[in-house]
Amino acid sequence: MVRTVRAVLPAVLLAVTGVTGCGTTETSDDPPTIGFLAQNNSRDFSKEMSEGFRAGAAIAGGVTAEVTGPNTHDGLKQVELLEDLATRAKGGIGVSAVAPELVAEPMARVVEQGVPVMAVAGGQVAPGSGVKLMIENDGFELGALLADATADRLPPDAAGKVVIGSNSPAMPALDQRVLGMRARLAERLPKLQVIGPLDTGRDEAANLATWRRLADANQDALALLGAGDVDAVTLAAVHAEKNARWLAGAFSIDPKALRGVKDGHLVATISAEHFLKGAVAGWMLAQHAKSGRSLPEGWFVAPGLLVQASNVDEVIRRQASEASRLEAARPQMEALTANAMKYLRPLDQAR
Repeated sequence: MVRTVRAVLPAVLLAVTGVTGCGTTETSDDPPTIGFLAQNNSRDFSKEMSEGFRAGAAIAGGVTAEVTGPNTHDGLKQVELLEDLATRAKGGIGVSAVAPELVAEPMARVVEQGVPVMAVAGGQVAPGSGVKLMIENDGFELGALLADATADRLPPDAAGKVVIGSNSPAMPALDQRVLGMRARLAERLPKLQVIGPLDTGRDEAANLATWRRLADANQDALALLGAGDVDAVTLAAVHAEKNARWLAGAFSIDPKALRGVKDGHLVATISAEHFLKGAVAGWMLAQHAKSGRSLPEGWFVAPGLLVQASNVDEVIRRQASEASRLEAARPQMEALTANAMKYLRPLDQAR
């Protein structure tokens, strides 16, 4: 269930002194500046993470928060934006990398300048980055969670095909989801033939066309499962178009994906809780920047959320506005940050 909090919250996202979306010239009397480098400014998951970062910084107070990112998935542009952001965000920077290896060296240069840098999502911290903290889900466990939701709807002796697709193959977080799906399906339903992961493409139109082809070529499949956010939206559309009998599921709380769950076209969708991850990052960096509070070191394991017919209406209400997302995330953020050591694992165990 999604926890609902009825306490009156401050309008931190509407008018908070010191929380901005653009860089400014800073003087010695100004609050410290922290920054967040998003994967992109266009996709739902990335926008949620950016909103969460601003919210977490606002809750902590006492800082200026700047958020930037490329318009689309563009690793080279991220490098350029990181170097620019580091000239202002001396209090610390959270980086959600499109390609962790590509930004490793630039991140290391920022760390050498004395600016704290943490990874937020991305699935891994690349060697040589100098980063000692990552806030990210256990992608393998989230994949297993979707596989369980699928297996629960199939007989234990099911022996048909399951097709797995990924809209961003070679992205560590999505690759781990695939591994989790495959491992749990093999454990729960050993007679299944699991195909994939197949590259379904990041662009929504191309992704839709790919899933249509896969559905036509695998009409006897028991399930079609996606590892990414675009997969969820297009799988729901394809299932509806074809009035399909196969099960479908993926990873997104885009309004179209949530509607897909509500209408029965997705058996489940997984939320990686991007708003919450961003909020934890913003709060931690703000506390460190304004008071010197130590940042934890390691892999901070952020929770995910299984969305099914039983709780989809509650999630739809939660996602209705930035204020309602904050209302739901705030108590979770406070619980997670109150005892950070409880959620830490070694960085080299990240998956």
